[in-house]
Amino acid sequence: MKLRLGLPKGSLQEATFHLFKRAGFNIAVKSRSYFPSVDDPELEIVLMRAQEIPRYVHEGVLDAGISGLDWIMENEADVVEVAELIYSKQTTNPIRLVLAVANDSDIRTVADLQHKRIATELVRVTKKFLASHGVEAYVEYSYGATEVKVPRLVDAIADLTETGSSLKANNLRVIATILESTPRLHANKKAWDDPWKREKLENLAVLLQGALRADAKVGLKMNVPREMLDNILALLPAMKHPTISQLVNSDWCAVEVIMDEKKVRDLIPALKRNGAHDIIEYPLTKVIP
Repeated sequence: MKLRLGLPKGSLQEATFHLFKRAGFNIAVKSRSYFPSVDDPELEIVLMRAQEIPRYVHEGVLDAGISGLDWIMENEADVVEVAELIYSKQTTNPIRLVLAVANDSDIRTVADLQHKRIATELVRVTKKFLASHGVEAYVEYSYGATEVKVPRLVDAIADLTETGSSLKANNLRVIATILESTPRLHANKKAWDDPWKREKLENLAVLLQGALRADAKVGLKMNVPREMLDNILALLPAMKHPTISQLVNSDWCAVEVIMDEKKVRDLIPALKRNGAHDIIEYPLTKVIP
């Protein structure tokens, strides 16, 4: 038996392949192939646009897939969310679907979009957002280059942004955020009801989320004199508690902790000043709570 899994082709493809590699799956794809090979005989991977994946999962063409919450909502896909996977092309931040206008536009609020023209790839989601604010507007599908359509072709756009740099480069100003979106591992309901496929998906979710947790964390090991141990422990953050081992025939202890990588550069000098020796920092592959 195989699990047919849709993965996003395009801007998120490289980040997705990297995540799967850290989770223990090696995916190889030829330049124009939509059917990559993977070193798991129980997986069959299909590459396609993230916009289409939820629809194929909903219809049962795919057992499961990874796509953003935005596209699940746009497709109105009735699927099972297996896991949220917080990663993106450039950062670990969610992407945002925002309403944006030209910097010099008189439009300041959502209400000002009444009877205006808006271009977007996410037509259904945008219409529902406007309706929830009592706004009637003409929302048209954009086939690309959405940012350059303001103000000559449309009054506003609803566009996805990760860092906001493209909007700024095109002299656009955000007036509202419609939603925040992260990738979701989602499954067809019939596939989810199949015990084998459900277990396979749950196992996959554990490994993928474990790889994501490890992404921002590192391990620290150090040797500490027994009399300085309390001082060192007071400095150390930990997922639960540091691991402490007594060194054989010695007044020294070995201390090990898992922590956020961004805190290490400030912590290591403080550890050294308080008596820690032989400090080792090492990367993590997976963190499974």
